[in-house]
Parts: sequence; structure tokens; C-alpha cells
Amino acid sequence: MRHIHYNIIMTVILLLACLTQVGAQTDRNLIRQGNRAFKGQKWAVAETQYRKAISKNQRNPQAIYNLGCALLAQQKDSAAMQQFANSTQLETNKFRRAKGYHNMGVIMQNHREYAQAIDYYKMALRCNPQDNETRYNLALCKKLLKNNPQNKNQNKNKDKNSKDKNKNDQNKDKNKDNKNNKDKDNKDNQNKHKDNKNNQNQNQNQPNQDKMSRENAEQLLNAAVQQEQATKRKLQKAMSQPRRKAYDKNW
Repeated sequence: MRHIHYNIIMTVILLLACLTQVGAQTDRNLIRQGNRAFKGQKWAVAETQYRKAISKNQRNPQAIYNLGCALLAQQKDSAAMQQFANSTQLETNKFRRAKGYHNMGVIMQNHREYAQAIDYYKMALRCNPQDNETRYNLALCKKLLKNNPQNKNQNKNKDKNSKDKNKNDQNKDKNKDNKNNKDKDNKDNQNKHKDNKNNQNQNQNQPNQDKMSRENAEQLLNAAVQQEQATKRKLQKAMSQPRRKAYDKNW
């Protein structure tokens, strides 16, 4: 039988000489509201109140731990695991910190991750060696792990598969780099061949261009000579004809 620390942490309200604004919602007030909902098994309502408390004070380990309990009650194991981990990082009270480690062990045990559950139970016992529930769960997980060596091998295979995956990823990156370098070399060779071909075509076209340039020059020269001769003939003809005298009217 697995024991779960579902007992939520109650906050102590200190009476202050100077009261704040009446009706103001503090993180402690919200925790109390969440606790009442939790006792009434209204897990979702409790979760909402604890989240509101955390929004008021993100470093309140009691609100974070209680949120983990509300999530665990709704079978939101992954989210609960994160909240318990956060609470153990912030909690200064070793007995309350032990409760967080204990519940993390319970989640791992429910998922048959007995080796990890054992680690969390050990951390819980370091904080609270007198916790008999944790001690019982630890002994049970050790027995289950011994009777189910496949679970231990699965953990080893996970580590091996992770290493193999990293190695394969590295090989893929290396092959990709080699392919990119090869493609780059081929592209450079193609560009070089293209440049050589263009240079060859330019050299082949150069004599034709020179030939065309000379022919065009000769044609332009002949046209200029003919135009000059035509202009000269027009001038000679105009000079041989008599000019008409222009008479101005002066009336």
C-alpha cells in the first residue's frame, strides 16, 4: 500500500497592529480558500485558488506544494511533479521539504519508475528520518525493483538509446557538412567551367566584332564622302543661278 502526503500545509495568520485594507486578498488568504476547497474535494477550485496565491507571491513554497497536491489529486502527474520540485527548492523547513520529495517518489512509483522513486524517498528520509510512510514506500520499491529487473534494464536502455541518438545526430551533422562541402566544390567547378566557356566565346566573337567594326567604318566614310560631294554640287548649282532682288515697300 502506497502512502501519499495529501495533508496540505496550513498557514499561520499573525495579527498585526496595523491592519491593511479590509478585504484585500493576500497569498495567505487565497491559500486558506484553497485549503477549504481541497478538504471538500473540489480539486479544480483548490487549484485555482493556489494559483492565485502564487501570482501574489511566486516564492511561497506552501502555495506551490499545495498546488502540487491539487494537481496530483486530478491525476495531472507531470504538472504536479514540477510543482513539488519547485517547492523543495524554495522550502526552508526540512519536514515540509520531505513531503515534497515523498510525493515525487509516489508519482515515480505509480509510473513504475522504481529506481527514481527510491532516490526521492531517500531524499525525503534525509530531511525527515522519522517518516514511517516514506520508509515503507522505500522498502516496497526496493522489493519491486528486485523482483522486476526489467525496469532496471529499461533505465539502462534509455541511457544507451539517448547516447546512441546523440551519436547518430553527430554523424548526421558530419555527413551533412561533407555533402555541403562537396556540393560547394561542384558548384565552384561549374562556375569555373562556365567562366572559361564565356571567355572562349568572347575570344571567338572578337574577330567578328573587329571585322564588323571595320566594315561599318568604311560604310560611314563612303556615306560621308557621298554626302559631301552632293552638298558641293548643290552649292555650285546655286552660285550659277541669278539672284532675285528683293524690293522693300516703303509706303
